[in-house]
Amino acid sequence: MASPRLETYCCPNRDAATQLVMNFQPAVFCGVCIGSASISLILTILQLLPKRGQSLRKMPKASSSSTILLLISICDILGGLGIIFRSSVWLGFPGFIANISVVNGTDVWPSVFCVGSAMWIQLLYSAGFWWLFCYAIDSYLVVRRSAGLSTIVLYHMMTWGLAVLLCVEGIALLYYPSLSSCENGLEHAIPHYITTYAPLLLVLVVNPILFRRTVSAVASLLKGRQGIYTENERRLGTEIQIRFFKIMLVFVICWSCNIINESLLFYLEMQPDINDMPLKNIRSAALITWIIMAVLNPMQGFLFTLAFYGWTGLRVDLKWRKREIPWESMSSSTVGENAYPSPVNYQSNIHDSKKVSTTDSQQTDEAISMLSEDNTSGGEARLTRSSPIYQGW
Repeated sequence: MASPRLETYCCPNRDAATQLVMNFQPAVFCGVCIGSASISLILTILQLLPKRGQSLRKMPKASSSSTILLLISICDILGGLGIIFRSSVWLGFPGFIANISVVNGTDVWPSVFCVGSAMWIQLLYSAGFWWLFCYAIDSYLVVRRSAGLSTIVLYHMMTWGLAVLLCVEGIALLYYPSLSSCENGLEHAIPHYITTYAPLLLVLVVNPILFRRTVSAVASLLKGRQGIYTENERRLGTEIQIRFFKIMLVFVICWSCNIINESLLFYLEMQPDINDMPLKNIRSAALITWIIMAVLNPMQGFLFTLAFYGWTGLRVDLKWRKREIPWESMSSSTVGENAYPSPVNYQSNIHDSKKVSTTDSQQTDEAISMLSEDNTSGGEARLTRSSPIYQGW
């Protein structure tokens, strides 16, 4: 689970709200974290592995969108590993973790482990948020024909640079001037919470706007190519819109509980005594959302692969055999040599023998196919197109 409360818990003089949630059934909490993260980790890797009977794509270059989706999954996998490691140590060595509460203790390793593991989890999930934001930007730029593999370098600089900068800045402000005095006032904690939730709120607010603009641009692009908006174009636009909706739905499901929990805990912190009877329902709601976070946060990795690729099946091909499939007039810049499932696939029921060979038509094909790739239920990716925009794979 990813929460700024994990870093706050590393302070020996932590606030009462943090103490409330962290002391609530710690063995159950750690067990839920390990179970949820392990299930998500296994299923995510199974989703990404090549499947038996599936023709692997073998082409010269990978699209920027496919690369970003893979990087999001990698961030979720590494973040899940951090959750499993941290929770296993907390569950297996309770005496080691108990030393964090000693204000003037001489053993610094419990605090080092507490801070290091919390920073690892926050950094990876924060990077995943920034990559998801980059995916929304890239989707829009692809339709506008302003993006490509060259922009991946800029995305790397923005994602990792901002993730590291915000993480280090938040931790430095929280633990200033020392670890033992980091919770003497909200001036330490609030900047840390802001730097933690800033990328999350950015995705919640900005990504739907970018996705909506991208869908509108796709519709305009399809109308502009033929001068009409046929049923096939409408179905393709709907496929892309549904895909964006599933991505945002997974994100909201996995992280809305964090915002609710943090709001409840901040409200409790503002009270003179959080143990007052009138606050019982609020305390109960905070503890319930705390456990829900332990379930949903690590599950983001697997749920995102379902939104990106659909269910790819369990028949894993461990021999990593390379298969070739014929390609008809598809530009090599659309896709890449991927051993992971390719994101979304649109399949129409009418074939057209016309082929477009102009550069403008190829660029339009590339922009559309990068947003509408998917795996068919049979496991072999293929795209059939019924107009000059949709040329058969």
